Formats: sequence, C-alpha cells, structure tokens
Amino acid sequence: MEIKTVGVCGCGMMGSGIAQMAAEGGFTVIVREPTQELIDKGLERIRSFMAKGVEKGKLTPARRDEVWARIKGTTNLADLANCDLVIEAITEISDAKKALFAELDQVCKPETILATNTSSFRVADMAAATKRPKLFAGLHYFFPPVVNKLLEVIRTDETDPQVVDLLLNFARVTGKLPIRVLDSPGFAVNRYFIAWYNEGMRMLDEGVANIPTIDAAACEAFGVGMGPFRFVNMSGVFLAYHACESLHESLGEFYKPATTLRETCEKNGLWDESGQVDESRKQAVADRFVAVVCGVAANLVKEGVATVEDVDRGATTGLRWAKGPFAMMNELGLKKALKLMQPIAAKYPGFIPNLLKKQAASGKPWTLRDVRLSIDGAIAYITLSRPEALNALNGKVFNELKDAFAQVRANRAVRVVILTGEGNAFVAGADIKEMQVRAAKPAGIRTFTKFGQGVLHDMETLPQPIIAAINGFALGGGLELALACDIRIASSEARLGFPEVGLGILPGLGGTQRAPRLAGCGAAAELIFTGDLISAEEAARVGLVNRVVAPARLMETARKLAERIASRGPIAVAQAKAAILATQQLPLAKGMAFELDCTSKVMATPDRAEGMQAFIEKRKPVFTGQEPQTRVPRRRAKN
Repeated sequence: MEIKTVGVCGCGMMGSGIAQMAAEGGFTVIVREPTQELIDKGLERIRSFMAKGVEKGKLTPARRDEVWARIKGTTNLADLANCDLVIEAITEISDAKKALFAELDQVCKPETILATNTSSFRVADMAAATKRPKLFAGLHYFFPPVVNKLLEVIRTDETDPQVVDLLLNFARVTGKLPIRVLDSPGFAVNRYFIAWYNEGMRMLDEGVANIPTIDAAACEAFGVGMGPFRFVNMSGVFLAYHACESLHESLGEFYKPATTLRETCEKNGLWDESGQVDESRKQAVADRFVAVVCGVAANLVKEGVATVEDVDRGATTGLRWAKGPFAMMNELGLKKALKLMQPIAAKYPGFIPNLLKKQAASGKPWTLRDVRLSIDGAIAYITLSRPEALNALNGKVFNELKDAFAQVRANRAVRVVILTGEGNAFVAGADIKEMQVRAAKPAGIRTFTKFGQGVLHDMETLPQPIIAAINGFALGGGLELALACDIRIASSEARLGFPEVGLGILPGLGGTQRAPRLAGCGAAAELIFTGDLISAEEAARVGLVNRVVAPARLMETARKLAERIASRGPIAVAQAKAAILATQQLPLAKGMAFELDCTSKVMATPDRAEGMQAFIEKRKPVFTGQEPQTRVPRRRAKN
C-alpha cells in the first residue's frame, strides 16, 4: 500500500487547507465539489493563501507554482476513482457524509483508503456506510489546517494497522504532528476542550465569577490568548452548543450544555465580554478549569483513547496551551490535583478514574516521554518526540534513549531498529539553554558530554543494526547521533551540519571522529570548521548518508530495508556489525579521549559563554579567542 494521489471532497475552509497541505507534501491532489462555482471559489482560496505566503517571504514563487501544479479541481466524483486516499471534508451533517461515503465506496478502486474529517460523529458510523471498514479511518484536522499542525489519526476497532501507519506517515510528510486516537465521542482533544469551555459557562450560571474574570483566569491558567467566552463568540455559539450536546448524548450528564450556552444559542446571540476582572475570584476559577480538564484527560487514558503523551501533544499543539493536562498535574502535584477534583466527583460520580487515584497514591508524577519506543514484529521504532524543541538533545532525552536501547538489547525478538524524529527535524542539535546551565559548573559539561558519548557507544555496540531515518534537520548532536547508526537514509528535504563553531564550541559527541572516518578528513574538516549546512544529496555524495529519498518514501524505504535485514541470520548480522565496528574502534578510543579533553577545554573559554549567550539572545556573537583562565587537566591515553 502506498499513497501517491489524494482526493479531497469539499473545498471550503477545511477542504482547501487539507488539499494545499497534501500538495505541499508532494502528493497529487484532486479536489471535488458538486458545482463549478464551488470549485472555483475553493481553488481561489488556495491560490490566494499561497500568494500571501509569497508576499510574506514564506513561499518562493517557484515553490508556489510547484505546489499549484499538483492540484486539480473537478465536479465529477468518478475522477477520484484511482486515488489512493480520499478525505471527506464536507458540511458536518451525518446523513450527507454517509451518503457521500456510500457513493465513494462504489466509485473508488478496492484498495482506496477513505477518511473522514468529522469532529462530531463516530468514525465507525461513517465506515458502516461502506464495505471497506478495514480501509476506513478518521483524519481530524484542526482549524486552520494550513497553520495548525495537529492531526488526530483515528482508528476504529476494524481499521487495518497498516492503514494507520500509512496515515501517520502521510500526516508527517504533509507537515503535521499526528497523534493516535481511538474512535470515541469527541476523540481526544475535543473531549477535554469542550469540557473546558462548557465549565467556564457553568461557572457563570452558578455565579462563581463574571465573564471577564472567567476568561482572564482561563488565559492565565492555560497560557492562551482567549478564554472560553471570547473563543466561542469568535468561533460560533451554534457550533459550540451542538458539539457539547453531541457529547452529552454520548457520554452523559457531565457534558450537558450550560444554561447560558443553550440560551445564547437559542437567541442566536453573543456574550457581552465587558466588565471588570475580580482578582479575588480568579484562583478559584482557574482551579476548577484545571480540575475539569485533568479529570477528563485521565479518563481518556484510562479508556485507551490516547496515551498520556498524545493527550498533552493535542493540548500544546492543537489548542496551543502552554502545558498539557498531565504536565499540569505533575507541576501542581497529583494529590493536590485530586483534591481539586473532589467537588466535581461529588456531583458526577465516576469522574475521577482509579488510574488517577493509583498514580496519586504512588507519589510519583506521570511519565511523559520524549523518546518513544514501539515494536512491530522484528522491527523496533525509536522516535525522538520533542517537536516543539526540534527534538533537541538534553539530559532527559539521553536518559530515555539509553533506556530505549537497553530495552531493545534485552529483546531478542527485535532484529533491526529504525531511529527517527517527530516533526520537521531529526534532531536539531543539543539543548543550548541546558548546556549553558551545565557549562556554569566546571565538571558539568564534561559529565554531560561523557554520558552522551556513552549513549552513542551503546548504539554502536547494540547487536541489532540501527537505521537512521533522517526526516529533517540533523545538526550538531543530531548529526552525531545519526553517524552512530549503522545506516543513514535521508529525506530530500533534510539538512545536515555541525554548527557548533558558530557557538564557540566543537562537536563533542564523536563528530570529529566519526565524520572523518565516513567522509574523509577533508570533507569533515570543511563541514566542521565552517559550520555550514549541506543538503541531503551533498551528504550522500561525501558518504555521510547512504541514500536520499522523497519525504513520502522515507519511512517506507527504511522499513523495507529493515525487513530485508531482519530476514537474515540475526547472529550473523550481529557478528558482522561487531566486526565492522572493530575496524574503526582500534584508533577511535584514543580519539574519543582526545576529543573529550578538547571539549572540556573549549567549554571553559569566554568564547563558549559568548556564543551560547548570543544564541539565546538571538544576536551575532563577538568572539575574542581568549584562552581559558584555568587549565583543564589533560587525560593521558592508555597504551
């Protein structure tokens, strides 16, 4: 199964954005509306949006023309017959959607995947209108789809796992940050977002606070620019009410629309946001908001709708909250969070799941991983998942990487590992702010660097081969991480380099040792001394990358290679890997020790402090070349 051509039914505000994102991801796109007038209006919307991108310098004219050439409009549903994926984005009317899917089921080739962008209805109900439930899923985009990076990939009990994997890859290639969600009322994000704004309105009903106070408390507690009343006034009272009523019908009394929401909808009115904020009531309002959101989030995880990490990703990426519900609970303390929920649980029995009670009783915070390990047969997938920080390496990431590789080492069923990054970066280097803090202590950066070198050594000595699927930026420590893998496959959009010298430091995780062994001293020296970035094609030319493929084929190419390796004798492959490593490691040990001393020396220089501080302050550094004030003892290499 492979996705090359995408059909989009509907070219309104959502459909046009979905079509544009798919075309930007390199897919051929056919957009369908029932009339030529609607098609022309939708295509003009796409054209206008891209024109604004060119005006703002976010899109080159050549890139605009390239994307536009991939988009075609039609009024004939039969033109979607040979699409590999068709996404429905029509009006939110259940019968209309079902009728469309019944027709698509007849028109499209048997292997076409069908997906709904519904935000209100069960995906399984839409799938029931077809005879291909295994090839049916939900793709819930968030508004506006050309800006909001979140995409809920929703599976029903019948959706083929391979379809889910294809859609996750499709999401990533089109610039989205996908989360896996089980088909459930409200899916993941809307489940707690609807509860959030409905609770704000309940507090108005109960006289807890006025509208300005409720909105102000929500903005401060969640780090957002709009509270529930302003948001619903802008997005539509009718939509908010019916979304809430839909969950009320499916999930019970907790989601019953607030009286003010129902009445305002019936009047086709808006709320008056004027008035003074009552500072004395803000904390009580904020506590109630947090209690509601966190309780709903815990229930989502208990029900298996989404993971802890994906629930939080939905909040921070889709809703742009400063923190997700589980991070909020960790910061607040689970016992205190539990206490805040008690009044709600008294009114709505079962609101607090046993999962949350047990976690609070353990005295431990929720585990929120930045490195995710999943195993599919003989292949282990390790994904660095800090997209908001371009997957930058820090102490937490290194510890989690070490743990992930330890689990793989202990699992004899795993024969190959694929390492990649979430979002538009593989790893964009080390976390500079954390390094700045560590560098303030004489031994801090040496300890950190040595530990990082140890993690990369664990990778090299892992019996199972590791394939790096370089999906975007691989810079500094990220490139060093890739070089510690056995095979490197890069997306044609990837950019690689060692920018450390621009910060007054040098590659300290093996860059000065592994790059010359792969690319030769001359090519490695140019790359390290200049700090310049190179394309994936150039990296392949000098030997840092095995091959370059289109973004849409990156994970498929890595998987197929992993499958071929996994089909060979595991002991033979493991011994061959050890033999290959031995040829490099005889001189490498002394080289690593020397590099460690060099790293420690430059970390003590004024230029290091200046380079890092300039990076944080977003200005050009002014280097002096002064020697460090204290000498760092040089470690003697053992013979």
